[in-house]
Amino acid sequence: MTMTAFDLSPFWDLSPHSRRWLSYAIYLYLFAGDITQKGYEKKRSKLIRAYIPHAGGNLATSDPPHTPYLCSDMHTTTRVSIWYPDKYIYVHTEAVQAVLARHVERKVAVPMPSKRRSLVVQTSMDAYTPPDSSSGSEEEAGPGDDMSGMEHWMSRPSQLGPVHLGSTSSSSSSTQSGGSGNAGRLADSLAHSHISHLAHTHLGHTHLGQSHHQQSHLSQSHYGKTLLPLYLVFLTGVPVSSRVSAKIQQLVNTLKQPRRPPLREFFVDDFDELLEVQQPDPNQPRPEGAEMMPVRGEALGVVTNWPPSLEAALQRWGTISPKAPCLTSLDTAGKPLYVLTYGKLWSRSIKLAYNILHKLGSKQEPMVRPGDRVALVFPNNDPVAFMVAFYGCLLAEVVPVPIEVPLSRKDAGSQQIGFLLGSCGVTVALTSDACHKGLPKSATGEIPQFKGWPKLLWFVTESKHLSKPPRDWFPHIKDANNDTAYIEYKTCKDGSVLGVTVTRIALLTHCQALTQSCSYTEAETIVNVLDFKKDVGLWHGILTSVMNMMHVISVPYSLMKVNPLSWIQKVCQYKGSISSCDAFLNVFQTKGLRAEVICPCASSPEALTVAIRRPVEDSSQPPGRGVLSMQGLSYGVVRVDTEERLSVLTVQDVGTVTPGGLVCVVKPEGVPQLCQTDEIGELCVCSIATGTSYYGLTGMTKNTFEVYPVGSSGGLISEYAFVRTGLLGFIGPGGLVFITGKMDGLIMVSGRRHNADDIVATALAVEPMKFVYRGRIAVFSVTVLRDERIVVVAEQRPDSTEEDSFQWMSRVLQAIDSIHGVGVFCLALVPANTLPKTPLGGIHLSEIKQLYLEGGLHPCNVLMCPHTCVTNLPKPRQKQPEIGPASVMVGNLVSGKRIAQASGRDLGKLRPNPSLKYTQTFSSSLTCLQLHKRAERVAALLIERGGLQEGDHVALVYPPGIDLIAAFYGCLYAGCVPITVRPPHPQNISTTLPTVKMIVEVSHSACVMTTAVICKLLRSKEAMATVDIRNWPPVLDTDDLPKKKPPAFYKPTNPDGLAYLDFSVSTTGMLAGVQMSHNAVGAFCRSVKLQCELYPSREVAICLDPYCGLGFVLWCLCSVYSGHQSILIPPVELESNPALWLLAVSQLRVRDTFCSYSVMELCTKGLGLQTEALKARGLDLSRVRACVVVAEERPRMSLTHSFSKLFKDLGLHPRSVSTAFGCRVNLAICLQGTSGPDPTTVYVDMRALRHDRVRLVERGSPHSLPLMESGKILPGVRIIIANPETKGPLGDSHLGEIWVHSAHNGSGYYSGYGEEVLQSDHFNSRLSFGDTQTVWARTGYLGFLRRTELTDANGERHDALFVVGALEEAMELRGMRYHPIDIETSVIRAHKSIMECAVFPWTNLLVVVVELEGSEQEALDLVPMVTKAVLEEHYLIVGVVVVTDIGVIPINSRGEKQRMHLRDGFLQDQLDPIYVAYNM
Repeated sequence: MTMTAFDLSPFWDLSPHSRRWLSYAIYLYLFAGDITQKGYEKKRSKLIRAYIPHAGGNLATSDPPHTPYLCSDMHTTTRVSIWYPDKYIYVHTEAVQAVLARHVERKVAVPMPSKRRSLVVQTSMDAYTPPDSSSGSEEEAGPGDDMSGMEHWMSRPSQLGPVHLGSTSSSSSSTQSGGSGNAGRLADSLAHSHISHLAHTHLGHTHLGQSHHQQSHLSQSHYGKTLLPLYLVFLTGVPVSSRVSAKIQQLVNTLKQPRRPPLREFFVDDFDELLEVQQPDPNQPRPEGAEMMPVRGEALGVVTNWPPSLEAALQRWGTISPKAPCLTSLDTAGKPLYVLTYGKLWSRSIKLAYNILHKLGSKQEPMVRPGDRVALVFPNNDPVAFMVAFYGCLLAEVVPVPIEVPLSRKDAGSQQIGFLLGSCGVTVALTSDACHKGLPKSATGEIPQFKGWPKLLWFVTESKHLSKPPRDWFPHIKDANNDTAYIEYKTCKDGSVLGVTVTRIALLTHCQALTQSCSYTEAETIVNVLDFKKDVGLWHGILTSVMNMMHVISVPYSLMKVNPLSWIQKVCQYKGSISSCDAFLNVFQTKGLRAEVICPCASSPEALTVAIRRPVEDSSQPPGRGVLSMQGLSYGVVRVDTEERLSVLTVQDVGTVTPGGLVCVVKPEGVPQLCQTDEIGELCVCSIATGTSYYGLTGMTKNTFEVYPVGSSGGLISEYAFVRTGLLGFIGPGGLVFITGKMDGLIMVSGRRHNADDIVATALAVEPMKFVYRGRIAVFSVTVLRDERIVVVAEQRPDSTEEDSFQWMSRVLQAIDSIHGVGVFCLALVPANTLPKTPLGGIHLSEIKQLYLEGGLHPCNVLMCPHTCVTNLPKPRQKQPEIGPASVMVGNLVSGKRIAQASGRDLGKLRPNPSLKYTQTFSSSLTCLQLHKRAERVAALLIERGGLQEGDHVALVYPPGIDLIAAFYGCLYAGCVPITVRPPHPQNISTTLPTVKMIVEVSHSACVMTTAVICKLLRSKEAMATVDIRNWPPVLDTDDLPKKKPPAFYKPTNPDGLAYLDFSVSTTGMLAGVQMSHNAVGAFCRSVKLQCELYPSREVAICLDPYCGLGFVLWCLCSVYSGHQSILIPPVELESNPALWLLAVSQLRVRDTFCSYSVMELCTKGLGLQTEALKARGLDLSRVRACVVVAEERPRMSLTHSFSKLFKDLGLHPRSVSTAFGCRVNLAICLQGTSGPDPTTVYVDMRALRHDRVRLVERGSPHSLPLMESGKILPGVRIIIANPETKGPLGDSHLGEIWVHSAHNGSGYYSGYGEEVLQSDHFNSRLSFGDTQTVWARTGYLGFLRRTELTDANGERHDALFVVGALEEAMELRGMRYHPIDIETSVIRAHKSIMECAVFPWTNLLVVVVELEGSEQEALDLVPMVTKAVLEEHYLIVGVVVVTDIGVIPINSRGEKQRMHLRDGFLQDQLDPIYVAYNM
């Protein structure tokens, strides 16, 4: 049927109706299918061919065509802020266009997120699934006119250079990605590849200015700068010509754009937690009018033929006019399916009432008695069955509770509906036969109990299933009283469901008020397209219609989707009345529709109908209208603005107060005090025709249904209680009611009120046809950092490209910021038809918010803007001027603080090595005599075949085992300097062999010793393709040793001479060689022997890499020095057999064992479910007295506690697990010994640490950080805490750099290029005041000392050392010092799918890299979760979030993260990330 066939002239009266249905109907007609602009214009011209806008007349009077902002008429329960199509959407588009046009000239290049190609494909049109038939509802709004003429406020990709090229494709593959399980070997193999590459590229700063380059390193300490010049290239020579670096520079430039100044109400991030009182803006508008007076509606007239109750009305019409049509239901084709007459409604209701009361349960114990509640579960396409069931309940005097049909056990909000049914005591559910068959059923055919629902008896209401009542049975028809008539459910903002009780007298009075307002008469026809189970659809289509014997044409929503104009056809066919809005008027005015008959209304579940505009015959009275300032509304003040302004809101009245009602406006928060006349508040109603309570919730009922407003003097304005409506608005001239929003849609940001519907309207006005799928968009707020933040979630059309979606999101952010004056925290786009739906197909706001908070939204595009909207960060720390030594000493004395220094017990005089007994391993064993003889043969090999001289360097490339020890001592016998090197991995030779070659070259090794197997590997084709071995020094195979002894043993003449070189990769990614003298080796072994009581009778199990640090000392040196039995379990073996280490400890009855964090983590994760099986195999750890974790970082308390707790049932005592701490300058500073107090744990204020201060707090205090002692200070070791900048000593309440003085300190770094003097400060530092004579070594780690109440072996109070983090890794952000491990701990807790994470700074931006454990579809869920977690716990804004595969974050052999390697891999675009988000 075409529009020309419509005859709208019979429309003499229009009843109230929801606007959004009408907007959506026109929208579906205009935009059905993938319509082009030309097709749209054709449909539009066909639809309004005869419509010619004119300056005069009613339309122009009520709505001038130049409204600067969106029209905002009010409807039943919600407010529609945008109309489709024609001038209202066009006018709002003009406003948005004007706003965005201001930013065209800026050409701000916002970095576009990078997404892996697989993720793009999965969210493309190919992966799109057709929408469900139930999608769409009255909550949906469709897009409007195409905005092809809108200019871009941002530069197009062609103007952004190479940044956007291939940004949606995967990055270049990297050897670091893939999660191969070899992450421990990965870090050590990266150093050479990075250095050799950067040596040629460190000058290529093409995109990053020199100022930024220098600025990024200003925060680094002198310690970090003066490491090996060869490796300074590694630190500062990161090439920034990559795509990632250019995007970061774009982000930095964007953040430099001027933005709103921060609010004054910042809070001081200090110990006292001072919160400044919020200072209101002195320029904010304030109400100036007089106190408003309550407005009373017209008196409710008394009509003689009005029935005394609704049941009496049904009885009257059912007996007097049984053949009069009551309700006509339509099928999906729009044809009448069934006509229910008043006679049939009366007879069927009686029959159902009898069965409810007498056929459920037994005669002695009926299931349902009068006053009980029963659920009404009927589909939206069966109004006949619902109407019969509703009136059957009224006649039976039971209370109906209409709810939606649960389509599945996982329906959004279904659980909350179940809670309502349970609280109402519902045990019976009435439903139709078709609905009962369609409910989900179990294998036995029974309807399962839905989640959260009580156990229900499902009762089918069709007449064929009912018993005929006896002739003498007749329902008792009573006059309306205060008994509950029905309970209507209401979904709150947080998703909870409440039941609003409506009494029978309120029900009847409400029907009378609607009849009087709308001038309803008998035999009229109503076309109803609303939900007939609740709200306006129920009040008009089910209740008021029966009181007046009206005929209702019920149009199901399924028909609306097929034929949007079907309900208009029924209006013309049945000459009925409709509900409409101004947008509808614009289209159909030329067809006979008059403006004065449109009747918008305002209502809520609690107050029912609050106000309604009456249909008038006099067209000279235009409706009330106001152009209001958005800024004034955000402060709750009514300010009339000019139409030329962009940030204005056009509102129209919703009529006057309903008959018999009294309405006032009170302040939304606090005491219900009357507002001033120009102040926005919540409407309250005093009337008989309102709800009476929330069922079963006495407290909430009192706050909502028993409100007593007071005047400015404090006196009550009425002795009767008022009901809060949940509607925001004001009373205009002539008693007209204006609605500006809903309490549920109110978002309070920084003290200003914003309406979610207004923000939705603005977002939809930015090219709605192109991006937002069927207008499905949700706006809500979340609490972040003590304020509300706005989140926008929308479904994007499946044919949208990545670039177009990003451009649209950028425009939306700009439009909302300019028009509403508020920033958006997060804007997320999800695939079409994926948001949770209400039963009618609309979006379920509370479920969407819950998914967002849980990280389960699975968006396909995310844009975070924390820099824009988070303006209440704590005050940045101001650097204090330097102070001199005198004031420092005086300050310490005055405050009662001691200088932070401590020392271990006396080492005693060094003695010659005792008699050596034996050393043993698993695969092979060796006594000391055998080791001695084998070392002699190795020395002979070096002298004869190698031709080496005294002092030559020899690289030992051996797998873990005895060959390594024999080769080491053979070098010492020959007077050579050994360097232990980890052999290349056969499966990863291309990345591990360059590290071996680099160490050989840097150490100036004159010879390489190895086994025959490794020698063959070095000469393989794979190795030759990576490194040319012909340039190497001679390679000696020690599998075939000469049988003769060397001519003489080398005895060092200088105890301070070089014994060996210790090469390793530090936590900061630095590969450095430390010189260890003979004197230091002897002192080291004696110190460890005394601390751990390592005597010849002891057994020590070592699960460490025996190539560097304490692992090498324990395996190769201490075992020979102390003569105890050493058992080496290579950590690489645990990858295939995690229980190997613990089984060895148990079988050999080991008392002391050493491991790394990577070993402990592998056992914790790999053996977590096998403890019972291990116990059955006889695993017993009760003999272990010391399980020491060797690390170069802060102790990981959570891991050590998990390990202790997991293996506690296997006999492991918790106090036996401890940590050791060493670094480059001293390989072991602290180590938990066998005697002495247990490790100490303290809780410090994390905020104080950011200011380099130590403040102890109680466990569980806010911002508390647990720290565990790093072990007891070794004998012969002195420690002092010094200021890393001034080099002055600090008190024990300050965080500073750990300096160490010990006989086993390293002698210095070795580079082989004569540049060791540049690093002498690390090994030969002196305090600037105090004890200026002692020579200290700077560890490069921050920590503090704390004197405890415990006593050590000497009876003195124990001084505990607590390591906080590496000085070079500490990040200077906002004037405060942050440690990566603290931020990483918060990030890992943010989402269950985060396996591991690492953080690092770049150009003053915080970069967070997370490893995703799960589907790539969850990658974008992590971005808002990570951003929020860091903001909440650390007051930092994350600049970049990188989501990668598992195993990308490099770690060294000790399980420590290599953040600098990760940073370089990211900047060189080598991580192959799943998603990279650049937060605005």
